[in-house]
Amino acid sequence: MSTQSRNTGAGTGSGDDRPRARSVVVDGGARVACWESGPPDAEPVLLLHGYPASHHCWRHQIPPLADRYRVITPDLLGWGESDRPLHLSFDYDTEVTRLARLLDALDLDSVNLAGHDYGGFLALGLTETHPGRVRRLAVLNSRAHASFTRPWYAVFSLISLAGRSSALRPAATRLPYAAIHRRSLAPLVRAGHLDTGVLDDYVGWMDTPEGRRWLLHYFGDYRTPPRPELRRHLRDIACPTAVIWGRTDPYLSPSIATELAGAVPGAELTMLDGTGHWVMDESPAEVTAALSRLLARPAPDATS
Repeated sequence: MSTQSRNTGAGTGSGDDRPRARSVVVDGGARVACWESGPPDAEPVLLLHGYPASHHCWRHQIPPLADRYRVITPDLLGWGESDRPLHLSFDYDTEVTRLARLLDALDLDSVNLAGHDYGGFLALGLTETHPGRVRRLAVLNSRAHASFTRPWYAVFSLISLAGRSSALRPAATRLPYAAIHRRSLAPLVRAGHLDTGVLDDYVGWMDTPEGRRWLLHYFGDYRTPPRPELRRHLRDIACPTAVIWGRTDPYLSPSIATELAGAVPGAELTMLDGTGHWVMDESPAEVTAALSRLLARPAPDATS
């Protein structure tokens, strides 16, 4: 697996502390874009974004965490600045395996792992299937072992059906996905939690025919129902775990958070009032504090 590295002025760092951009090849030549901050020899923290975001969703947490840790923020394959291959599968099991390959490409035997939304869904799967590779786990407003609230379950199920149907796909590929997502995220922009430049990074690529084709390809492999095997193995998670949740999330019920915290031994639950789905944007200091508490907890020795 090959890598390419360079320094970049993007992000919130400065001077020698600027995020270091690199690309890693993880699956059949597909390129994943990553950014690293903090001391290269420090304990690694891997932060996974959710749908439809990119690594920029962690922009508030990166600088304080990078004071002590090697913070790595990838754009998951298909999102942000990473490749969007149409020849690869994006079903859940493949994606979890791909995440393990990302650790390999980054030369990480084990890592502290935090994931928001879809990233938390993948992080939970990796923790259960490769427990020795996860030192500590944080899940933030994610479907995790469950699924979405009823209206959004129907929306994502319909898009998934369109991605699988040769009859529906041509019309679905022409839908204005970028505009739809911009409208759904407009309240976050109006509240000052998200600027338009970051929003463009999240969804601008959906304005292209190639981007829309990949999005339908991705959803063709996506399945909305809960994954019962994830629920069954929650009690087997042995690493220190934090569950961090915005209580007013319209997409994902707080009951997912309480179930996670109740089932995972020793999990710490942080419920944030007046905070919705985009918890890292809406309550950045509280999220950083919860992650810092998790990272301060002793972790069992982790090996690959």
